[in-house]
Amino acid sequence: MSNAVSSEELAKDTGKSAGRIGVYLLIAIALGYVLTVVWGRTLSPADNAVLLSFWGMLMGLGAALSPLEQEISRQSAHAALEGRKAGRPAVIAFVTSLVAVGVAALFTLIPAVTDKVYGGQFALAVIVLAGGLSFAFQFAARGLLIGQDHVRSYSWLILVEAAVRILVVAALVVAGLTQLYWFAIAAATGSFAWLLFARGAAKLVDPKLDADEPAKPVVTNMLMLLAGAGLTASVITGYPALVSLLAPGGDKDALGVLFLALFVARTPLTLMAPVQALAVPTVVRLSSTEEGKHRLRKLLALGSAGALALAALGALIGWLIGPWVVRLVYGAKNDPEAWWMAGLVWSSVLLAAMQLLAAVLVAQAKATKVLITWAAVVVATALVLLFFPGDTVVRAVVGLAAGPTVGLLVVMAFVVRGRPGTTNADA
Repeated sequence: MSNAVSSEELAKDTGKSAGRIGVYLLIAIALGYVLTVVWGRTLSPADNAVLLSFWGMLMGLGAALSPLEQEISRQSAHAALEGRKAGRPAVIAFVTSLVAVGVAALFTLIPAVTDKVYGGQFALAVIVLAGGLSFAFQFAARGLLIGQDHVRSYSWLILVEAAVRILVVAALVVAGLTQLYWFAIAAATGSFAWLLFARGAAKLVDPKLDADEPAKPVVTNMLMLLAGAGLTASVITGYPALVSLLAPGGDKDALGVLFLALFVARTPLTLMAPVQALAVPTVVRLSSTEEGKHRLRKLLALGSAGALALAALGALIGWLIGPWVVRLVYGAKNDPEAWWMAGLVWSSVLLAAMQLLAAVLVAQAKATKVLITWAAVVVATALVLLFFPGDTVVRAVVGLAAGPTVGLLVVMAFVVRGRPGTTNADA
């Protein structure tokens, strides 16, 4: 019996799910900004730069695991259409991701890397390792929940992750423990929110199903997706670390202000994973009918064109009021240049559009094209950081604007000119 649904029914169901997730997502974003207010007003600009570099690595590992959530949500959505649970391939995807994130986190324990990224503070690298491994469990649970349309539990998991951090930070402030290390521990606690939802998520997977499926294609696909997401993370949450590695030096106080402004502009992007995860099963279901494929093509074309116009408008608003907003929220000592904020908003809007379009490629099992897309972003950004004339701050701002512009053009070419109905491996 077919479980295909009409595009009208799917649009209605998706709208309800997106509405619920959107509300919880907005609350989570607001809680994330509360963190930045506490850090920005408590720490010096130089210490804040170190903490935000740490946060970039931690959340960068989380962002790098977003393909795990998307891939498991894809498998789970297909299983749901067939009236069953996700099987062994989902477990293989999880184990592959767990090992990969562990290796990546261990890399940051190398003294040379620790010196550049964490200012030589080894304990921060250990916290990143623990948080990164926990994120693998969290994203697997989220993928199972959203793939099987357990929107309520999924939404609560998003909210709990952000709320836990705030509660721990509040307790630290009350106790007078406002040193950098304590804030770092508080930041990592959110990655353990999955423990409250583990039982429900475990019921949605059965490792005995699809036991005859070969592991190699799943492992290969996941490694490509994780590599692409790692590149993604390096220009979103991990951008301060990327700047520290490729363009070290410069005015540390100015960089601290820039990174704080970057945090403001990038925080919503760290929570795009739920929207991407919702997009994946939606594309899978739309692609199950000819009517849905036609609707998907139209949405992709309109959305791609609108992204550039929205980015231009956002850049103008960032130029006009961005510095004032940062000073108002974080104090007069944090005073970014207007053109910094214009570049930040431009790049953030384009990155959000890219993340959604990349999720479409994930739903179509086009892992190679996802990797190419984010490689284009990182290469363009790295070239600017290494060779663009000007000091570190100038290179950082130009790089974060140039990379996403190149990447959006690449991913638009893939999804708008591609075949929305494709769900097999890359050709």
